[in-house]
Amino acid sequence: MAIINQATKELQVKIVYYGPALGGKTTNLVQVHDHVQTAEGNKGKLVSLATSSDRTLFFDFLPIEAVAIKGFKTKFQLYTVPGQVIYNTTRQLVLRGVDGIVFVADSQYDKMEENVKSFSNLEENLRSLNLNLADIPYILQYNKRDLPTVAPLEYMEFLLNNREVQVPSFEACANKCEGVFETLNMITRLLLHKFINESGRKAA
Repeated sequence: MAIINQATKELQVKIVYYGPALGGKTTNLVQVHDHVQTAEGNKGKLVSLATSSDRTLFFDFLPIEAVAIKGFKTKFQLYTVPGQVIYNTTRQLVLRGVDGIVFVADSQYDKMEENVKSFSNLEENLRSLNLNLADIPYILQYNKRDLPTVAPLEYMEFLLNNREVQVPSFEACANKCEGVFETLNMITRLLLHKFINESGRKAA
């Protein structure tokens, strides 16, 4: 749920990067943190909550050209979830208050089962929080497209985007920062569009 900070005139929006272990969620956040353009002091530190074999990352930032909605600039909070199943409770905690989701899928053929299981796990965890994926803006990122053993895009779309209403999807090589900002720009556009529509309905 987006948070309005009256003191700083900011609308805080939470975006969670979800997906299987080692799929590229952390790499996406590191690349965004390294390259996002903000004014001085408008980018939080990249915080890592590490377990013995997995970690959750988060930071927030206020873009230089932050879109203002009713006079409020939009600050984005980006989170990853741990990919391993044993940390499912942490995934549920991170999903609380989520506004938008980027599902990062591993394009390698032998990771397709993990992608599907992780996507199902996302839907289950949202239901446990009384949330429905259909009500939350989300997009798909097909990462690691530079590897030799990748599945065709059509196959990945069939597995992960085979719905009545398809969502935007992007090819990426996150380690090269390819597709990272295209993905981020799309989810932020979807979120801002949603909030502008909702604020317009409330005003009507």
